[in-house]
Order: sequence, then structure tokens, then C-alpha cells
Amino acid sequence: MAQANNEKSNTVQDDVTVKDVILKLLEWWRYLLSKWKTILFAGILGAALGVTYSLIKKPLYIAELSFALDDDKAGGGGLGAAAGLASQFGIDLGSSGGGGAFTGDNLLELMKSRSMVEKTLLAPINIDHKQQTLAQFYISFTEFYKHKPDLKNINFLPNIDRSKFTLQQDSVLGIFYNTIAKSNLSVDKVDKKLSIITVKVTSENELFSKFFTEMLVKNVSDFYIDTRTKKSSRNVSVLQRQTDSVRRELNSAITGVASTSDVNPNPNPSLQIIRVPSMRRQVDVQANTAILTELVKNLELSKVSLRRETPLVQVIDRPILPLEKQRFGKFKGILFGGFIFGFITALFLLSKKLLKDSLK
Repeated sequence: MAQANNEKSNTVQDDVTVKDVILKLLEWWRYLLSKWKTILFAGILGAALGVTYSLIKKPLYIAELSFALDDDKAGGGGLGAAAGLASQFGIDLGSSGGGGAFTGDNLLELMKSRSMVEKTLLAPINIDHKQQTLAQFYISFTEFYKHKPDLKNINFLPNIDRSKFTLQQDSVLGIFYNTIAKSNLSVDKVDKKLSIITVKVTSENELFSKFFTEMLVKNVSDFYIDTRTKKSSRNVSVLQRQTDSVRRELNSAITGVASTSDVNPNPNPSLQIIRVPSMRRQVDVQANTAILTELVKNLELSKVSLRRETPLVQVIDRPILPLEKQRFGKFKGILFGGFIFGFITALFLLSKKLLKDSLK
């Protein structure tokens, strides 16, 4: 019996609590309605500020470039057999790729790395028949020195030696990198299963967005290809030097045979010693011919391997002027400004009322 009474009392208490909450909410609502003029004025003020912001805010230009990466890392059967045969003679045709560091999402991080962004910023471009770096152009339209007058004497001239930069220049480039990497640059894959990569750059200058996007992809592409083919290119260079050296020796030996024959056009058959220089030259010709034949075959195999290991970076879409423009519209400014100011005013009025009620 006592337990039933307790449950009934708890139910009544819960009902009273819910009722109090509803009444309190209605009280707050009536209070806000009584202050509708104040809230409306705040909303109108916020809408006016929103419109003003939309007029002052510069539009953003979006440059987007997409490319596909075709990286054939699998060696063909015939080429693999030839490479294995060549390796028995101590010749490395560079059949193994060195691109493990750039597989998967590593290439995306490479495009957002500081070295690639800084290299792009220091790239020379022609704007209005004037050559300047992208970093200097970035300074001109962002008015960077207006906020940091102590750095106004720092410039980034075209073809300047990066290793001779001062501490202030490194600092400014670091600021540019942090700003661009966090706010302006976006690199992503269209689909995780595909090898199509999209690079998007957003800035307040249309030309900067376009040039920076194209130059960044070019720098990363060159760096990627050079790194992937570095070993094979070195092997091709070594084989080419050896082939040229043996060919010169062969030509010299052939010339020597002819010269010996010219010295003794009618040798005495009883004097065999006279034929020794010519026989030596003929042996050199035969040996160099055999060596040159093998070197030429290995050189051609090495060139084929280099071509196979060279990844193809195929640009699909380039940014074309005029670029897509992103503007903070007037309607959006009215909506956001009016709502935010109205909400903050209502919240302030409720807080003020609650404070008065608690003091009572």
C-alpha cells in the first residue's frame, strides 16, 4: 500500500515538473513577444551589416585541374626475362621501380608539401608583359605588407637562389605556405578506387588561382617522374657512355688495320713478323665488335625499361578563364546577418530576465 502511494506521489511530481517546464517556456515566449520591437531592430541591423559585408567581401575564384596517373609498375614477361639475362652479366636494367614512396595517398600529401608549394610560389610567370614570381604576385593582391609593414622591403625576384634566402624571406614563405595549404589549396581523389586526382585552388585573384594550380601540378609531376626514373636513367647514362667508348675503340682499331695494310701493301710472305700489327688490330676489331653488340642490346633494353617505368601524368581538365566565381550574396548576407543578430538579441534578453528572476 505504501509503495503504491509512493509511485502515485512520484507520478504527480513528474507531472508537476513537466507542467512547470511548459509554463516556463510559455512565459519566456510571451516575454520575447513583448520585446519584438527590440528583436526586430536587431534583425534589421544584422541584415544591413550582412548586406554591407557582401558588398565589401571580394569574390573568390576557383581554379580546378584534374589529371589521371597511369603508373605501369608490372614488368612484361619478355622484358623481365631479358632483364634477368642481362643481370647475369652484371648489368642492371633498372626494372624495379622506385615509386613506393609515392603510391596511394602519398602523392596527395606530396602536392600539399611545403617544398612543392614554395617551389610553385617561386616559379616565374608573365603578367601584363612583366616577369615576376607567384610569391610577389601573391603579395600584390593580398596587400600582405599592409598588415606587416616591417617586412615591406622583402621581395622574391625571378630565378633567385633559394639557398641564399634570409631568415625573413623564409619566414614570409612559411606564412604563405600555411595560409595557402589551410585555406586555398585542396587536393583529393574523385573516387578512392580511381587514379584521377583533382587539385582545386581558391583565391581572390583569378590569374593567381589559374597559374598556381597549373604550376603546382607541373612541379609535382616533374618531381614524381624524375624520382621514379632516377635509377633507370642513371643506368641508361652508364650504358650509353660505355657504348660510345667501345665504339670509339672499334673505330680506332679499324683505322689501325687499314693503316697497317697501307704501310705494307705487299708484305713478304716469308716474314711473318710484319703481319703481327695487323693481326693485333684485327683481334681488337673482333673483340670490340662483340662487346659493342652486347652493349647496344643492353642499352636498348635499358631504354625500353626506362620508357615503361616513366609514369604518365595525363591532364584531363585545365582551369579555363573566366574561372568559377564564388560570391557572398546579398540574400545570404540578409539571411545570416538578420538571423544571427536576432538570435543573439533574444538570447541576451532571456539571460537578462533569468538573472532578474534569480535575484528576486
